[in-house]
Amino acid sequence: MQPGKKGWLPILSLLLLLVLAGCTSSNTVPPPQGPGAPSKATQDKQVLVQPYTDIADLSTLDPALVQDANANQAVTMIYNGLVQIGDRGTIINVLAASYKVSPDGLTWTFTLRNKLMFSDGTALTSTDVAYSLDRALRVGAKSAYASYALGLIKNADQLAAGKLKTLIGSSIQAPDPQTIVIVTSKKVAYFLSMLTYPAAYVVEKSLVARYGNHFTDHLADGGGSGPWIVSSYIHNQEIDFKPNPNYFGAKPQLRLIVRPFYKIDETAYRAYAAGTLSYSPVPEDQIPQAKALSNNQYQQDPTLVTAYYTMNYLVKPFDNIKVRQAFALALNKNQIAVNAYNGSVIATNHIIPQGIPAYNAKLTAPGGITNTAGNATLAKRLFDEGLQEDGLTLSSLPTITLTVSTGGLPDAQQEVKLETQMWQDALGITITVNDIDYTKLLSESQAATGNKKGLMFWGLGWIGYYPDPQDWLSVQFGQGMANNNMNYGQNHALNAPQQQAVQQLLDQADSNLNATSRMQQYTLAEQQLVNDVAWLPIYQQLLTYVEKPCVIGMTGNAFTVTPPDDWSKVYISTDTPCVDTGKYK
Repeated sequence: MQPGKKGWLPILSLLLLLVLAGCTSSNTVPPPQGPGAPSKATQDKQVLVQPYTDIADLSTLDPALVQDANANQAVTMIYNGLVQIGDRGTIINVLAASYKVSPDGLTWTFTLRNKLMFSDGTALTSTDVAYSLDRALRVGAKSAYASYALGLIKNADQLAAGKLKTLIGSSIQAPDPQTIVIVTSKKVAYFLSMLTYPAAYVVEKSLVARYGNHFTDHLADGGGSGPWIVSSYIHNQEIDFKPNPNYFGAKPQLRLIVRPFYKIDETAYRAYAAGTLSYSPVPEDQIPQAKALSNNQYQQDPTLVTAYYTMNYLVKPFDNIKVRQAFALALNKNQIAVNAYNGSVIATNHIIPQGIPAYNAKLTAPGGITNTAGNATLAKRLFDEGLQEDGLTLSSLPTITLTVSTGGLPDAQQEVKLETQMWQDALGITITVNDIDYTKLLSESQAATGNKKGLMFWGLGWIGYYPDPQDWLSVQFGQGMANNNMNYGQNHALNAPQQQAVQQLLDQADSNLNATSRMQQYTLAEQQLVNDVAWLPIYQQLLTYVEKPCVIGMTGNAFTVTPPDDWSKVYISTDTPCVDTGKYK
């Protein structure tokens, strides 16, 4: 996929390989302490057996080449970055003790923590940070993710294209062992968020020099600075991790993490039921059975996956804001979540999902509606008014074609069936559904940009990759952005000047270094975008999983990674049921 489309999914598809496979709990409740807390099991039982699912093996252990969630989880255990994602989706300092930004917003200076080491005991200095960033842009030149993550560094495009040999000494500087200086090509407040990508993680230069691109086969010898090191890796079977004795932060209590590979969730779930796994995702058809398990084994957490519809502002009748609002308010999203997805999704009106800074709990749907059940009466009134304004009637209304890619999934098809019936009941119109291949849908949606003969109404999804509202707002609706295929702001609607004002507000927020006012700007912009129905959000995906009661202290975030120091809170208790870990000596 192109970087601008990096998070797109076919709407309604539950094949969320980037998100659901082998995820960690995002329950941010700290483990109990003091009297009454679960008793810790003996040290020999401090083993977590947590599968990677939907894959036969990891794609890579090189942070510069990571392009999927499973690899991201693995490298986040082994390596560290200057900053990373915390347990509430915020940005936390990791290798960096502090940072400052120049008045012009272009120069970012990081001071490293004292006495940092790689897992082999070698000192980690700013030279290693500079090398790793420079290497990621060179090695990861063929990876849209690395280029996208570090593309804000000045002249990164020229390095990736081979026009420069290095950025070290210019855009990336290491003036002393404790200081790293990065110069960006423009003033952007979300640069820190981009540095949470694994492409920005630090690798050990000497190990790469010794083994070249095969250094990841020798991670037991060093290479990373994270809380874990690879203790065993049998490709296509299992990868195991043990604590890094030279980790600078709080040390893990677990003695071993075992991560077997399962190609399908159903097999992992059966293994969990048999007592061989500590954790498993729950197949949708097993949700009722999983809910009945004892001791709160069944859990659900929001993920950063939003399914939505969008409409081409250049195509009638969707050039009229009242018609767009009518389509939004005609849907009872609560019924869709329950009747199509068995409660495995959250009905939502939001563009910015739960788990992202600037999530606005007070956001309303068009017309000030405060729930996700819609309002059929208001929808019908707005629809009639919109048609009248455009000189249209039901008989003269163009055929409304909804383009989706359900992948043949029954629950996805059920969603479309429910929605088209709701539009018919509330608005009195029949929707023609065009269910096509996802690749074709992606191509045709891209072709809708500036095209009044392009797709009129289609569904997709977005996966967030860094903890900033810019990824959900500016990337989608900004002027000239590759994802603005609905032509928000660049159309001939009466309120196009207001849309353009929202785009200008997004530009201001993107470069605003005052965090408080910046979030306020995004909040205002999101509400107006929802009112304009730039997206018609349907649901936010939930991670549905089971976890043994003996696993205490697992924390994470909506990005499904465990922050480095949070591993110190995780232990195995004497609670039951638990996994028999006797074979892991």
